[in-house]
Amino acid sequence: MKDFKTYDAETFFDNTSYMGTDFSRDGSRILLSCDETGVFQLYCLDVLSGNKTKLTDSEDTVHPVRYFPEDNRCLYMSDSGGDERFHVYVLAEDGTVTDLTPGDNVRAIFSRFSADGQWFFVQSNERDERVMDLYRYDATTYARTLVFQNDTGFSTDEVSPDGRYVSLTHNSSNRDSDVYLVDLETSDKQPVKVTDFDVQALNHPLTFSPGSETLYIGTNAAGEYTQVVAIDLKSNKTAPYLEEKWDIASLDFSASGKYRAHCINEDASMRLVVTDLKTGESISPPSLPEGQIRSFSFSADETSLSFYLDTDTSPKDLYVWNLASGELKRLTHSLSPQMEQDHLVGATVERFDSFDGLAIPGILYKPKNASADQPVPAVIEIHGGPGGQSVTGYNPFRQFLVNNGYAVFAVNNRGSSGYGKTFFHLSDRKHGEVDLDDIVWGKKYLQTLDWVNADSIAVMGGSYGGYLTAAALTFRPEEFNLGINIFGVTNWVRTLDPASIPPWWESFKKALYDMMGDPATDTERHRRISPLFHADKITKPLLVVQGVNDPRVLKIESDELVEAARKNDIPVEYVVFDDEGHGFTKKANRITAANAFLGFLQAHMPA
Repeated sequence: MKDFKTYDAETFFDNTSYMGTDFSRDGSRILLSCDETGVFQLYCLDVLSGNKTKLTDSEDTVHPVRYFPEDNRCLYMSDSGGDERFHVYVLAEDGTVTDLTPGDNVRAIFSRFSADGQWFFVQSNERDERVMDLYRYDATTYARTLVFQNDTGFSTDEVSPDGRYVSLTHNSSNRDSDVYLVDLETSDKQPVKVTDFDVQALNHPLTFSPGSETLYIGTNAAGEYTQVVAIDLKSNKTAPYLEEKWDIASLDFSASGKYRAHCINEDASMRLVVTDLKTGESISPPSLPEGQIRSFSFSADETSLSFYLDTDTSPKDLYVWNLASGELKRLTHSLSPQMEQDHLVGATVERFDSFDGLAIPGILYKPKNASADQPVPAVIEIHGGPGGQSVTGYNPFRQFLVNNGYAVFAVNNRGSSGYGKTFFHLSDRKHGEVDLDDIVWGKKYLQTLDWVNADSIAVMGGSYGGYLTAAALTFRPEEFNLGINIFGVTNWVRTLDPASIPPWWESFKKALYDMMGDPATDTERHRRISPLFHADKITKPLLVVQGVNDPRVLKIESDELVEAARKNDIPVEYVVFDDEGHGFTKKANRITAANAFLGFLQAHMPA
């Protein structure tokens, strides 16, 4: 007997999505963006009342950055149609907007304010599209000075609160990276290497101490997972600082260092730990639902912490936690009032043995109507990357399909992050082969579940997951009933050509080649694993979704696959968004995409 309601895509995406946690100086407001108008716009939210005031009216997604330290001016970032060439803007209190980083080909990223609030720092590639230089802006006049010219080609990272240091990352390979430090007060401003471990390790800056005496870096030098070490900037001595049983994903401090907060990526779920550094004790808010906490901010006076929490069955909502009194206040209610949370389903983390006995994790969603007497069709979902991770928490696309009778299994194939460095590197230069076999064995696992229809299993994914979807239909043509390829790579020969890679990926390119193979030596393999060159093998229905402005997977990739697959006299559908890049930022487009997914499944693998 059915004990839940089925909702359409319009209802699922009637939910409001939020981002941004920064407090105003007096702690009375929070700067955020939300998509209740259909496009993410900037708002200020009153902490006391929960009311919000709309600040922008943009055609493109607006990303909140932060308030100015001494007044209610604010900074935000926005690109054009998803092209990822972000500019940094300042919004004055009278509503005047100033583009601080103008230029058609400019990509800019806000770094931080100095501790005294007199300056702020912005990274920009305007001088050379391949690298990010660092500029210092006067917080009053917006006059700027180039303080670090990135002639090294390293990745520009954290700036110290006193504005004296900037950290850099140099990627020697996808197994080995080092952190460098530049003293901006020296005349030559030469990068000095500050990581020197006896083993290959991935090292990256996390943050500086509030007083700028210490740089904290994440490193997997000591084991499988990313831990934190502290580097004293006067002595250059390195010491262990923080260790967990899983990757530490982020670290930050309150203004004076009274509190520390760090997030742990614990078996595909993010957990926040807040520590009172005076007592050394971890503290937590009362009566908080179990769920994911990913982003957070301390108020300037260190009395409050803002954060977003979501669960499998509810979108992320904004909370403010009074650290002194323990009071917890929920400021948003994102789930559509037309939906009941009990009608959605929670996920379970499952593991299965792959072709070689390796345990592969995945996140499984079982529809409420699924049973041994009524087995349901299933969809294997593949994350992006290479090297990404599917995580628990609210995902409207998954819940929409599950609510309409399709099981979803989000597989974290070998090569995924979050499960240790050995697991991460198991697919190096074997992408499209061993990871694809993991997906096939994920299907075999689903076929052991009596509530899954063993003869009705599809595959879908976005970005690199879109590639593996196309690869599954091409190189394992009898395994899946259909495939949904969402802006996935189809021609690695073109994609890995230096001319096709976004110029601002220059510092990451070597690591990418270590994962996928260098076009100078591995072109034959790239051709062998590219679905486009073998598209005549595709025999099952294919849906392709693509954004016109995608800088990562060019539209021609999808155009050519669709053209080639249609020659096979099979159902091929193609959905193109003129105003999107590598993803769906606009609510109307998310609805269109969700309906396309469900419609294609119902047409060729009905529930």
